[in-house]
Amino acid sequence: MKILVCISKTPDTTAKIAFTDNNTKFDTNGVQWIINPYDEWYSLVRAIELKEADASTIIHLVTVGLADSDPIIRKALALGGDETIRVNADSHDSFYIAAQIASVTKQAGYDLIFTGKETIDYNGSSIGGMVAELRELPFISLATKFDLKGSKAIMNREIEGGEEICEVELPLVVSCAKGVAEQRIPNMRGIMAARTKPLKVVEAVATDALTTIQSFGLPPAKAGVKLVPADNPQELVRLLHEEAKMI
Repeated sequence: MKILVCISKTPDTTAKIAFTDNNTKFDTNGVQWIINPYDEWYSLVRAIELKEADASTIIHLVTVGLADSDPIIRKALALGGDETIRVNADSHDSFYIAAQIASVTKQAGYDLIFTGKETIDYNGSSIGGMVAELRELPFISLATKFDLKGSKAIMNREIEGGEEICEVELPLVVSCAKGVAEQRIPNMRGIMAARTKPLKVVEAVATDALTTIQSFGLPPAKAGVKLVPADNPQELVRLLHEEAKMI
């Protein structure tokens, strides 16, 4: 079996967010970059678990980015990927990124394409569906459990008021959510092995971006917190009634 796991580079969750060029660009100064947690903790780890159950499984990683993405993809290799492909392009347009990933898959014959449910910076949750459409493959989103039975994938996904169980023949595209696997950290053996694993760089295929970023904005600053002494419940009731308008 061949599995392709899509990897994104995102700012660390503790990074201070700021913008430049009249709020049209993300300010990368001083930002610590990480693997998108949904890609790392869920889709990649589930692929690794499948390989542990079947040693013949091959895991390839793909990312769309410039050379500064290499340390991130090396960390993903340290977790357990076999080799990686970096499409040498810089874009935040979902369709452009999906088209590059779809192009990579055309020659390889992957049985499974895993993505995280979304990236933690743009929260678009659109790459998996676009890749599936471009490759004319089935797509299951937000899988919280993933198992294989022969050539069939069995997945659970949460829906309003309950849970849905899907069965789909391979090949297919799946976006993974919390629950599909448990987080892992690279061990020293994996870190050392990642240094010599193949990292193939390919040029982007000609694709028109369908969206552009006009501007960014920060949410309004939060108001200060008012502390009410425990022995003054009347004041708490007054604040909830007159200021918070909650009662």
